[in-house]
Amino acid sequence: MPVRRALPTLLKDPLGGLVRIADEARGQVVRLNLGTFRPWLVSHPEHLQRVLRDNAANYVRDDRGLLWRPVRRVVGEAILVAEGEVWESSRAALQPLFTAKRAETLVERMAEAIGEAVDDWVEPARAGRPIDGARELKTLVLRATMRVLFADRISLADALRISAALDTVTTAMMPRLVAPFVPYAVPMPGDRAFREAVRTIDQVVLPIIRSVRARPDDGDDIIATLCRPRPDGRVPDEYQIRGDVVAMFSTATETTIALLSWLWPVLATQPDVAATLHEEVDRVVGDGPVRREHLGELRYTRMVLDELLRLYPAGWLIPRTAVADDVLGGVRIPAGGTVLVSPYVTQRMATFWPDPTRFDPERFAPDQPRRRYRYAHFPFGGGPHRCLGQYLFLLEAQLIVGTVLSRFRFRLAGPADLTPRMGASLSPRQRMALTLTPARGPVGR
Repeated sequence: MPVRRALPTLLKDPLGGLVRIADEARGQVVRLNLGTFRPWLVSHPEHLQRVLRDNAANYVRDDRGLLWRPVRRVVGEAILVAEGEVWESSRAALQPLFTAKRAETLVERMAEAIGEAVDDWVEPARAGRPIDGARELKTLVLRATMRVLFADRISLADALRISAALDTVTTAMMPRLVAPFVPYAVPMPGDRAFREAVRTIDQVVLPIIRSVRARPDDGDDIIATLCRPRPDGRVPDEYQIRGDVVAMFSTATETTIALLSWLWPVLATQPDVAATLHEEVDRVVGDGPVRREHLGELRYTRMVLDELLRLYPAGWLIPRTAVADDVLGGVRIPAGGTVLVSPYVTQRMATFWPDPTRFDPERFAPDQPRRRYRYAHFPFGGGPHRCLGQYLFLLEAQLIVGTVLSRFRFRLAGPADLTPRMGASLSPRQRMALTLTPARGPVGR
């Protein structure tokens, strides 16, 4: 695609432009001429499977490439961006914390923490005072995650500081994403805010790591696990531990926050979906609290979450760099070439999804025919780098939706706006003031 067409299209509407380009090509590989930067857009599920799984060793997260370079400035050689032996070592250490069996054992503790956080909504609900939906959701997720995965080694106040700094990073890195060809020696908007946010993260995280390393214990939380020698015998230094802690904090919290922040405006624009969801939660959970045995019965809730993941995947862009020459769909990808993979793009293509922009949880009903392509829906990535916490995330999201909707109904202060705010993850641009009313009975249960 020539620069005269590609550049204006993507500058005007980066997300929608990528979807239109991919759909017009019907999933064929497209080279985008953006001047000095000329990546290949890969959108067909068969090609994605080769990049992310079948030939994954050839497509790496190169720190010279789009996205990974600014991310590496935040987390260093962490599991989120590392390759080879460093990545394998960190993943082997963390894998046991995220098995399906262990996730099941965490449900009760997570439900308790979520319930306590939702208790804080009772007072504004009684007073008829709106709450900031995004802020309260963030507090809820951080409270649960710090207790269950970090053993409260990071306080809620410190977790909020880290999360705010990561929000700044997400926004500040956008100019670098839009103009990846600009050398880092050239100052750009957002650079100073980016550096200050990284310093804030270090001020919180490094003292905690030093304390745990000075007094090691047998805890099974993320920080204690990362501070111990790795299964392969490696002894990580402070910098490696710090990077992995920040990476795991981000992936364990920001994905959930980003995804569920779409729930309020989506339900406000989809009254039929909201009614069906409320009916299921009322029937299954009743007066609550949500328990482990409820999760298997919250089938429509899971369908809603899957459709949210399709339309609004937090990790919307997964760039890779080819190590050696390869061929995708008859197109030669040379060594060093940048490949753009986007769940947002593929999951919104009319080529693979009927009426793709319509929010329709029934796409994920158990009785629906199996999708033709495995990688038509891949919100957690794929292959060896697939998200470690996928199973735990889905349990947590069901617990949050079930707990909130069993206790409250909500109303947006104004019209719903589904315009995304771009960054390392996608979240609604709209600030969401929510007025709460009890689902049943008096507020205060």
